[in-house]
Amino acid sequence: MSSASSPVSSNAGKQFYGTGRRRESIARVYIKMGPARFTVNGRPVDEYFRNIAWHTAAVEPLKFTQMQDQIEVKCVVKGGGVGGQSGAVRMGLSRALSRINPELRPALRKNGFLTRDSRMKERKKYGQKGARRRFQYSKR
Repeated sequence: MSSASSPVSSNAGKQFYGTGRRRESIARVYIKMGPARFTVNGRPVDEYFRNIAWHTAAVEPLKFTQMQDQIEVKCVVKGGGVGGQSGAVRMGLSRALSRINPELRPALRKNGFLTRDSRMKERKKYGQKGARRRFQYSKR
């Protein structure tokens, strides 16, 4: 005698949270059921991520789960550059979506939305110009 309601419909007024990290960026993503709005640091997502690749990366989890017209997304992003921030928003949004509907988790995991990209900037070494770049060698 279980009810036929889906996990999404039972979460009507609740807010869900997901944290995303990419390089030096950290995104805090809050989602709830409601009008289709997507804001990043108080600005619309297409205004914040002007580059089409960054915009696509940030919105991709919503399109993949086909929930872009059902969910209100609010992100606060700090640190790093815009490219890293879009990756952080992507991961935070994926984590929040997997909390709102746990049935989406295996599909999100399989398509790489929940995998943390651990690549970071390599540190500069002493006696060198950069991380790998050496000073020019002079024979004479």
